[in-house]
Amino acid sequence: QVQLVESGGGLVQVGGSLRLSCAASGLTVSNSEMAWFRQAPGKERECVAACSRSGGSTRYADSVKARFTISRDNAENTVYLQMNSLKPEDTAVYYCAAAILGRLDARASAYLYWGQGTPVTVSS
Repeated sequence: QVQLVESGGGLVQVGGSLRLSCAASGLTVSNSEMAWFRQAPGKERECVAACSRSGGSTRYADSVKARFTISRDNAENTVYLQMNSLKPEDTAVYYCAAAILGRLDARASAYLYWGQGTPVTVSS
């Protein structure tokens, strides 16, 4: 059974940083495409970062480029999202997702496995 467990969310001030973690079990992150999505109230789920199984390719939403970094620790079977220079518009529930696609994909429908989400609130 595949489980993705996110942690690291919370309340942070504008300009601050957070690191989200996604611990995986039942699948190997090094053999999967991994992604972070977020969903704010009343908005569609958005892919903010994705990485290929090899780790050689990454993709970021324009709104987070140069501020967010997706990374992976294969030994820990964990994926991270480092978020810097946070803005109020980054406030959302953040979800980790995994799939075996063979390509990067920003569509939520492409991902089979999802975590329960961790909330991030950026206060001004």
